[in-house]
Amino acid sequence: MSNRRNILLTLSYDGSDFCGWQRQDKADKGKAVRTVQAEIESALEKVHKQPVNLYGSGRTDSGVHAAAQAANFYSPIASIPAEKYVYALNSFLPQDIRINDAREVDEEFNARFSATSRTYRYFIYCGKSPLATETRYVWQIHHQPDIRLLNDMASCLRGEIDCATFAAAGDASKSTCRYLENAVFYPDGDKLVFEITANAFLWKMVRSLTGTLIFFEKEGRSAEDFRRALESRDRKNAGPTAPPTGLFLWNVAFDGIRRHI
Repeated sequence: MSNRRNILLTLSYDGSDFCGWQRQDKADKGKAVRTVQAEIESALEKVHKQPVNLYGSGRTDSGVHAAAQAANFYSPIASIPAEKYVYALNSFLPQDIRINDAREVDEEFNARFSATSRTYRYFIYCGKSPLATETRYVWQIHHQPDIRLLNDMASCLRGEIDCATFAAAGDASKSTCRYLENAVFYPDGDKLVFEITANAFLWKMVRSLTGTLIFFEKEGRSAEDFRRALESRDRKNAGPTAPPTGLFLWNVAFDGIRRHI
């Protein structure tokens, strides 16, 4: 048996100044760019005095935030209680990343492959102007959408679906099919929240869905129009992609049904 301990981290970050989650050591003319994974691995190396790999539940794009990303690593040190990694890592991390929980899990656990669903929330500001402290975390639109129509369209997003219409060019996924558990819009003060849960998502899929739903609603299109676009499996029939600012990886679940991908 291995003496390594497998530690699961729950973490949050403001993605505004990151080039996404995944480490990119040669992205900028052969030089590294700032990513969440790289920052945490740097902190792990300082704690352990040796390189430590971090495995995330999924990748978020440049500018996308997280309220509860999940990631695991194998610690060669037995003397640090798992919960103490919250304080140890935060002492080395920048303020736009916070470790919020740490616990020991089975050696076979993997944050990506053990996850059964991911939930994203997209925050849309519908008032006159958001506070300056909110602008990095919302997408401001300039009309009050019809929530009933948005939810009629979102009701199409249930079950096993080929989501090719909402895949970004360059997506490397072997399959464009995903199992969507729920998709709903609801009001939150001056904001409108779009919450969606699936086993996994295609590259920029949530932003593409959000932008398309808001665009279709503003154009006065029907739920049937949205269904036809979805079933066409053609990106040309989707609307514009929403900006990253309003998008949060909200939760990663490990206790549901494990589906493909």
